[in-house]
Amino acid sequence: MKFAAVDIGSNAIRFQISTVLNNQGDISFKKLEYIRFPLRLGHDVFIHKKISAVSEAKFLKLMKAFSLLIDLYEVDDLMICATSAMRESTNGPEIADKVKKETDLLIEIIDGEREAEMINDTLSMFINDKEHLHIDVGGGSTELNLYQNGGKIASRSFQIGSVRKLENMDTVESWLEMESWVKSHVDQKFNEVTAIGTGGNINKIFELAEKKSGYTLSLKKIEEIRAYLMRFSIPERINILRLNPDRADVIIPASEIYIAVMKWARAKKMKVPAVGLKDGIIKALYEKNR
Repeated sequence: MKFAAVDIGSNAIRFQISTVLNNQGDISFKKLEYIRFPLRLGHDVFIHKKISAVSEAKFLKLMKAFSLLIDLYEVDDLMICATSAMRESTNGPEIADKVKKETDLLIEIIDGEREAEMINDTLSMFINDKEHLHIDVGGGSTELNLYQNGGKIASRSFQIGSVRKLENMDTVESWLEMESWVKSHVDQKFNEVTAIGTGGNINKIFELAEKKSGYTLSLKKIEEIRAYLMRFSIPERINILRLNPDRADVIIPASEIYIAVMKWARAKKMKVPAVGLKDGIIKALYEKNR
């Protein structure tokens, strides 16, 4: 079986096609195609509350391109999920209707809870019987999920994200609300909480850390990478550090969100498994079709 997943985020849109491999009952997914297109819908929405005509035109072209690839790969099933930018946009549903009429692709505008659930479904192999705080920082929102003894005990979505923070559209109230939630839910009796970080920015921070083995970063190392990045201007991050333009400006605000949450939770280390919503969508499609 072949499945297609589209994650319509606030900073970029991700498209992935995967095939299912079955090795004597051991199921895995092989990536056949992956595209990350830097269409920052959050820039329009968080400032003007709607997706601009320019962004809408690009978005429709992109969906038509994805539709062609889906046909060419002869995909068995697909799912397209839109997150905070599109769900907060006054014209998001209207644009989704246009996409359906012009391409027959159905866009599901999902809430923060559903987004968190789909990402969480990909994390089972990284969660043991210890305490874990999953931190997923997107362009428009941050999803937090607390685990104990292998099960989720609390979950919350906050309107704080890398693009929203870059545009100075985050609020003091949202930050205080998130701090209060973390401190009240991370019990004082927990010996140590391990963070799990997902999102494009923490994956890039992990890459910049040049880890030789494993998939864990210390809070100290994340702070060091942030300080290192701060030494460069945005053009220098693009030309010297070779970051994508739409990564070079949001990586600092994103790192500040991860660092703040880790400090509130007294987490000294973070696992970075390099999975995201698109992987959760692929897994959901497999569960639906198996």
